[in-house]
Amino acid sequence: MCGIVGYIGKRQVFPILIKGLKRLEYRGYDSAGVAMINDNGDLSVYKTKGKVADLERFCEDKDISGTVGIAHTRWATHGEPSSVNAHPHYSESKNIAIIHNGIIENYADLKKKLVADGVKFRSDTDTEVIVQLIEYIQTRKNVDLLTAVRFALTQLFGAYAIAVLDKRDKDQIIAARKQSPLVIGIGEDEFFLGSDATPIIEYTDKVVYLEDDNIAVIRRGEDLKVVNTLNDTLNPEVCTVD
Repeated sequence: MCGIVGYIGKRQVFPILIKGLKRLEYRGYDSAGVAMINDNGDLSVYKTKGKVADLERFCEDKDISGTVGIAHTRWATHGEPSSVNAHPHYSESKNIAIIHNGIIENYADLKKKLVADGVKFRSDTDTEVIVQLIEYIQTRKNVDLLTAVRFALTQLFGAYAIAVLDKRDKDQIIAARKQSPLVIGIGEDEFFLGSDATPIIEYTDKVVYLEDDNIAVIRRGEDLKVVNTLNDTLNPEVCTVD
């Protein structure tokens, strides 16, 4: 079991991400990391083997500004526990970052094809295959992030809950799930993301539980949009959590 946290809104994101990760520590993990688009527009990924407290110490001298970000605690499946294999993972250009719960069963075949086309990988994880595939589609087909995510998901076999950031659009998080839980909290001009409601309920009691093959487009200043891989707009139920 791994933990996912995300936020976009007006508050400083780093404290929210760290507090959320601490609330998910009960799930067990061997590494932790965050990805944030800072005030300068840079996409920064900070991650380390060990506990959330180790991640906090690692970030003490880093730029942790920004109001949008995603965070993750990892239990190693593909690749040993290490800072390299910890989430989030960059795309090759470092324009895109991803976090992921679940296992991609056909990652080896996808990776082989991407490597044959010249894509360079940094880790041993199945997760990095997803973000490299998204960027590959985005670049080759000249499409936006949502379209690239939709096309990429149709090629994945297995389970996933993902959240994706693109530094070229600091007002958006794309999230999706299949056979792995993902919850979106709806606040006032802000959104929260979690692998369960634990990191969210401090801030809002309004949540959407994504269903299989749902893709959420979470944009600053706009209503939550949920589509499927065919880009059909869905109408998810907004629930009230005690």
